Amino acid sequence: MATPLAFTAHSTHSTAAVRAALANEQYWKDRIEAVGGPNARIDSIQIDGGNVRVEMVQAIPAEELPAQLTAVRPGDLIIPRTETWTGSGGSVDAYVEGAPATVKGTLDMSDDGAGSKFIVDAAIEVKVPLFGKKIEAAIQENLLDLLQREAEFTDNWLSSH
Repeated sequence: MATPLAFTAHSTHSTAAVRAALANEQYWKDRIEAVGGPNARIDSIQIDGGNVRVEMVQAIPAEELPAQLTAVRPGDLIIPRTETWTGSGGSVDAYVEGAPATVKGTLDMSDDGAGSKFIVDAAIEVKVPLFGKKIEAAIQENLLDLLQREAEFTDNWLSSH
């Protein structure tokens, strides 16, 4: 059974403003540099009007992982991730290199008063006997922190652009 990943962020900026940021290549470059983590990079950005597809690679440092995981898979967890946006909805797909771990879900953005709301509804699945749930919990904790930092970055970026 997969571990759910549910995240909601509120922005003081409108849905239209956030969508415009998502369709701006510089936004993605600035975001990965600011909150992407060690050795994070963007492999591909495709923008066609309101349709956006970004392929990036991020990592969870080994020192932030449970000992049970690093005992069987030493080193950082390298996580290729793809965000796809079509208007105010989209999807997220990620996996851990060299491990049977995936994250799949939906992205949604909507008006929220004068601002907007961003929702991630995903599932984390690690197919490792005995330790799968502990690894899922570690990935969940790190992803929730990352999503929060990305939401804060987006709000700040929009305020300064």
